[in-house]
Formats: sequence, structure tokens, C-alpha cells
Amino acid sequence: MTIKEVKEFLQTIHSIEDLESIDLQSDPRVGVQNAIKSRRRQLEKIEETRRRFESMMVYERELTGVIAGVDEAGRGPLAGEVVAGAVILGDEKLYGLDDSKKLSETERNRLYDLILDTCIVGIGTASVEEIDTLNIYEATKLAMTRAVKNLNRYVDHLLIDAMVLDMDIHQQSIIKGDANSNSIAAASIIAKVYRDRLMEAHSKEYPEYDFEKNSGYGTKTHLDALGQYGVTPIHRKSFSPVKEIQEIFR
Repeated sequence: MTIKEVKEFLQTIHSIEDLESIDLQSDPRVGVQNAIKSRRRQLEKIEETRRRFESMMVYERELTGVIAGVDEAGRGPLAGEVVAGAVILGDEKLYGLDDSKKLSETERNRLYDLILDTCIVGIGTASVEEIDTLNIYEATKLAMTRAVKNLNRYVDHLLIDAMVLDMDIHQQSIIKGDANSNSIAAASIIAKVYRDRLMEAHSKEYPEYDFEKNSGYGTKTHLDALGQYGVTPIHRKSFSPVKEIQEIFR
């Protein structure tokens, strides 16, 4: 086989055990040995991803009935809604689930589409006005409650990232839940991608603030724009320095 044919053949090998048993292991060509090493690294990464998925099912396996993971995105920004996702996992194993902030944008978008296709999903938001009226903590709880209700499905248990909701459903609050539970990780991906796209839409109306890049967080570009153009209707007036800047522009 040519080196190209060897590489194509190696892509049909799906376990390290099978890889170690092929005759090509004794092939003296450097290109072949490099291709084998490369495929081994790929398979090791795949196996690690699968092991991580199984380890992140520990909370789900302790429960019976319908389980929904819940998480939010957007508690810290100076602008935009806070968004929550609620996800009931389907039968398909979505390898690669993790805290949405640890994933690349490409991987988040891929998993976002997979979650929508294979899981039951609810999305809830709380507006800037609700954030300013209630405070960000209570507004986050409101968004999460709306996400659970938007599942339109009876739920026996909620796994929530470091929060407790005022709902008559059994709940388990998990510190760093998005890195320890697949259900919560899926919810974190839904919340973040949905919110990032909301901020991209806001950016078209308020292009000076760079919302499509900073998602409303207080980057230098965002703060410079606040100082130059003032506060928009989607800024959180109860947050500093938005509150102070608004006073200057009055």
C-alpha cells in the first residue's frame, strides 16, 4: 500500500487493540509508522472522551425517572439577557459534552445542533428590565424556571449548576455541575450558544459595542464604546460601571 492508502486504511481501525494487531506495525517505512502513531493519538483521544462521558453520568445513574439538567449563561455581562437551558438527554451518547466555556465555538455549535436533534430542550430568558428590577441572582432563577417549564414535559429530578429553584421538583445542586454532569453540560451549551446568538443579533442594532465578540462582557472595546456613546436599552442599568456612565450622560 502507498502511504496515502495506509492512512485511509487506518481510519477504518476503531480501537487501539485492533491497531496494535495490524501487520503494518512491522512496516519499516517512516511514513507508515508516523501514520500509525497519529491514528493511535486519535484513538486515545476518542477513548478519553468516551471515558469522560461515562464518568459524567454518575449523577444521572443515581436517579430514576425523568432527569433534566439546568444551567445558565450571562450572569456577568454588562448587557443583554440572562439565558438558561434545560435538557433531558436522549438515548444517543453525546461524546464531548463539557462546560461550554471549555469548548471551542465550532465544537459548541456542533454539540448545540446535536442536543437539539436528540434531546428534549427548554430555553428560558430573563430580560434586562427583570435583571435590574429583581437582581441578577433572582433573574437567573427566573430564567431557569422558565427553561424547565418550556421543556413541556413532566420532570422527576433537576440537576442544577450551583442553584436551587422555587419549584416543586426534586433538585440536586452541583458545584461546577457543567463539568461533572452531562445533563448540566448539555444545558450549559444550549444556554451559551443561544445567548451568544442573541448578542450577535443585538450587535447589528448596536454595532459600536462589539457585542458579537464580547457577548456583553466588559472588554476594553465595550467600555470605550460606553464612554463614547453612552448606555443602550439592552445595558444593565444596575451594574457598574453602566450605572455610573448613565448618570454622566443624563
